[in-house]
Amino acid sequence: MAPNYGFAKTLPDTPFADAVTKVTEALAAEGFGILATIDVSATLKKKLDVDLRPYTILGACNPNLANKALAAEPHIGLLLPCNVLVQGEGAGSTVSIMDPQAMMQVTGNSALHEVADEAEARLRRVMAAL
Repeated sequence: MAPNYGFAKTLPDTPFADAVTKVTEALAAEGFGILATIDVSATLKKKLDVDLRPYTILGACNPNLANKALAAEPHIGLLLPCNVLVQGEGAGSTVSIMDPQAMMQVTGNSALHEVADEAEARLRRVMAAL
């Protein structure tokens, strides 16, 4: 189930590593690069000796959209990049993407509407491509 601050898609026949590759490629097709890859499951294993299903956060950024957002809201970096979560679930995976509209609502800055609308359209196309 998708949270109210993002949207999600289950890929029942796509193993975790393949899901990470597919979402990275779909993001690239929409002009997003990956600024950071956070392997949460490996970090929790190393720091706490906790076993967690495969769980990786991809920090995705579209430079043009980031530039527009920064021009409209100097502190928007607190909410960037767009986080994409890939979780392993049995033989499949789930991909969740932060809803840029939620980012806009947090700031209350109406100048971000256009950026949020464009980012959302691009990220929804990413989901559709999976």
